[in-house]
Amino acid sequence: MTGAELTIDLLAKHGVKDVFGYPGGAIMPIYDALYGAPVKHYLTRHEQGAGFAAVGFARSTGKLGVCFATSGPGATNLITALADAMMDSVPLLAITGQVPTAPIGSDAFQEVDVLGMSLSCTKHSYMVERAEDLAEILQEAIHLAQSGRPGPVLVDIPKDIQMAQVPFHPWLAAEDHLPKLDPNQVAIANQILSEAQRPVAYIGGGVQAADAQNELMQFLEKTHMPAVSTLKALGSVLPDYEYDLGMLGMHGGKAANLAVQQCDVLVCIGARFDDRVTGNLSKFAAKAKVIHLDIDAAEIGKRKPAKASLVADLKTSLPQLDCFVTPNEWLTHIESMMKEHAWRYDYPGEKVFAPYLLNQLSQKMPSTGVVCCDVGQHQMWVAQHMKFSHPSNHLSSGGAGTMGFGLPAAIGAQVARRTDFVITVSGDGSIMMNIQELATIRRNNLPVKILILDNQRLGMVRQWQQLFFEGRYSETNLSDNPDFVQLAAVFGIPGQTITKADEVDAAVDALVNSEGPYILHACIDDKENVWPLVPPGAANDEMMTETVK
Repeated sequence: MTGAELTIDLLAKHGVKDVFGYPGGAIMPIYDALYGAPVKHYLTRHEQGAGFAAVGFARSTGKLGVCFATSGPGATNLITALADAMMDSVPLLAITGQVPTAPIGSDAFQEVDVLGMSLSCTKHSYMVERAEDLAEILQEAIHLAQSGRPGPVLVDIPKDIQMAQVPFHPWLAAEDHLPKLDPNQVAIANQILSEAQRPVAYIGGGVQAADAQNELMQFLEKTHMPAVSTLKALGSVLPDYEYDLGMLGMHGGKAANLAVQQCDVLVCIGARFDDRVTGNLSKFAAKAKVIHLDIDAAEIGKRKPAKASLVADLKTSLPQLDCFVTPNEWLTHIESMMKEHAWRYDYPGEKVFAPYLLNQLSQKMPSTGVVCCDVGQHQMWVAQHMKFSHPSNHLSSGGAGTMGFGLPAAIGAQVARRTDFVITVSGDGSIMMNIQELATIRRNNLPVKILILDNQRLGMVRQWQQLFFEGRYSETNLSDNPDFVQLAAVFGIPGQTITKADEVDAAVDALVNSEGPYILHACIDDKENVWPLVPPGAANDEMMTETVK
């Protein structure tokens, strides 16, 4: 086989059925090998769209996402998606074409050192230098992206190696050397738990990566421990768990943030003490002893010292924690805070109230549905006001916070889960970042739903300008937005615009019940803010909860 044929053959052998990409000169042999192959290719309209579609595919299934790009600008356009996948631990394989080996280093046409550029935003990167190494590198890359703590891997293949006849030697994947639990640390953790009076479980994205939702729920249901979640972990705790406090952090619920600040033991399960979670780190859970469970030893003590560290796969470590029962006094206090700080939806105005709309969407869409967010105020409202039955049903760019993520991620999720309800929730700023992917939806007849919350502003930046920059609204006015419904109609996507609160219920019904792709354009108040908000440098119990006049 040629190197290109081998590449496609190996993907198929490893169960890859769908890939996303955009062709170009240096990757043409691979695209030629795709012709008539059992691997289906989805042509996106930008390489970043291909990268995020592959991320959406991976995050909605737990399987490997795969994307292709050509050399030079094609490869550099993937970098943002690679960084996003790296920060959110997503199993991703990016295959890029490169100029032939002979002119490498001569500044050839469309030559870029993508290996060097990608080193900081991939789990590992390869450039294939010899045709006889191609098979082993590809197989190793596929394995590495999915093993241990998942992440993106890039393989850069020169054009002449794609065209060369290459040998195939099956590569036997090395056994994963997963860390083994230290029994002494388990004993320390259980001793701390036995003495806990005000414990809280702090849930991170590692639960999804480990496929450990069952183990998590067994632990919570036996202990009755109150639980808070990061943005990426939402859905890990089942919606009917009575002590689920929702998201914590900068825009977390008030009860969640207060519980963490008051706890005496914090059980960190697959999370990394991100700055958007902790606020002022020195004041975060300052009274608590930390028990940290994570597969990645580098996360232990990186931001917050741990009294006990269980470095192992969560499916292994969670069952080792003794299932003590949380004291009733603490649970009574938690219930009181949940009641006192419950979200309210009795908005007095006539305009569309985004939290109410999203809460209605959450109640009316199928529980198996997938919500893909862009980044901004709408992203935080989704996290606050929607419920999810599994973390693979809530795809939001966490660590990188990438505008433009939502629409292509929804495409990848819809390809992966053809019969499930998939919607992207976006803002009027974010949707324009990868609006060209409406063409991908149309070409592939994908029933992706689109909800745009339009305040004609870069809402989150505008909110910070109001609160922290003395109302100097620099470059956040988007009042020249296009007519989004008319724009979608050009791509054959029907929809409607709503401007008033009394239109919300019927519009959400129309959106949820539409059979094909559909867009709901909801115009909201440009002065509406996301609350609570932990301001910079503050502790999480120092939340701002109302507009500063």
